[in-house]
Amino acid sequence: MAENHERNEYFEERAGTDEARFHVVPHSDGEWAVKTEGKDEPNDTFGSKSEAVDEAKKMAEEAGTMAIIHDEDGQIEKQHNYQS
Repeated sequence: MAENHERNEYFEERAGTDEARFHVVPHSDGEWAVKTEGKDEPNDTFGSKSEAVDEAKKMAEEAGTMAIIHDEDGQIEKQHNYQS
């Protein structure tokens, strides 16, 4: 439980900042979403995971942050670091 609280604080600290990262996560009805850390609503949803990954990587590269790709169970699968 404490680990979850620490993780939420970590995300809240970065929410709305240049350090906010973009996450590719499973969404409803087999779709995939790109979400900005700390935000409840997705930036966008896609019909395939590869489309969502491409968009998250582009957004992260433009923002100089990270794209974090999750698997179907929500576990982190890959990270793409565009921080300088």
